[in-house]
Amino acid sequence: MYRLIAIDIDDTLLTDDGRITDATRAALAEAVKRGVTVTLATGRMFASASRIAEQIGLNVPIITYQGALVKTPFDGNVLYERNVPADAAREILDYCRRNGLHLQLYTEDELYAAEDNDKVREYAERSDVPYRVEPDLDKLIDRPQSKMLIIGDPDELDRIADELRPVYKGRVHITKSKPNYLEFLHPEATKGHALAALARHVGCTMEQTIAVGDSWNDREMIEAAGLGVAMGNAIESLKAIAGFVTKTNNEDGVKHVIDTFILNR
Repeated sequence: MYRLIAIDIDDTLLTDDGRITDATRAALAEAVKRGVTVTLATGRMFASASRIAEQIGLNVPIITYQGALVKTPFDGNVLYERNVPADAAREILDYCRRNGLHLQLYTEDELYAAEDNDKVREYAERSDVPYRVEPDLDKLIDRPQSKMLIIGDPDELDRIADELRPVYKGRVHITKSKPNYLEFLHPEATKGHALAALARHVGCTMEQTIAVGDSWNDREMIEAAGLGVAMGNAIESLKAIAGFVTKTNNEDGVKHVIDTFILNR
């Protein structure tokens, strides 16, 4: 029997217009009633993800910042936390400055950018979070960084990722949450590591977990879970490694997973 299900938010739990359907809400509630721990696993900030958790009544630790922070919305209890190594954070900042890249910092659950531009405004609007402008990011870089994010052209970010992965192998986890988002995190700040920590907390085995996602930043939890599920709208590389492909986010794909593997409908 599955005892824990971790669900990505964007393009997974939410429809394209940012809603959780009534049918999916009902399925989540029924899973909880059956004794299953339902949680979120997202690249979003805790401040953003906690509002989604509150909408569906979750008072369990949620996985945020790709796995860098696992924290309970209502009481603020931190279960798991991994920040970008300080020396690597400064190197990445210097690299972005030399190459004229738009970099965002996430420290103490606040979003910072060096300038007020379309990139940070669109990101903040999409995630429903405020942001701060600090022209001198050197003032912030020595604080704990949950993650660092470059926003740019997808092909250029692929090139940067290929360039930097060998440089930071074993020191920094580099992933893409969207084609135009390149993220830098602690090597143990993945949704897979966080799911394992949460499974230990709940008291279940990894074989008793389900992970549902749509993008490459979901890979680690898809591979780690007892049942890794890719959405019907997921990237093809994720579908290729998933144990099950469900319907799309606009077709109640999460509900379909719960109906099939938890409620046995």
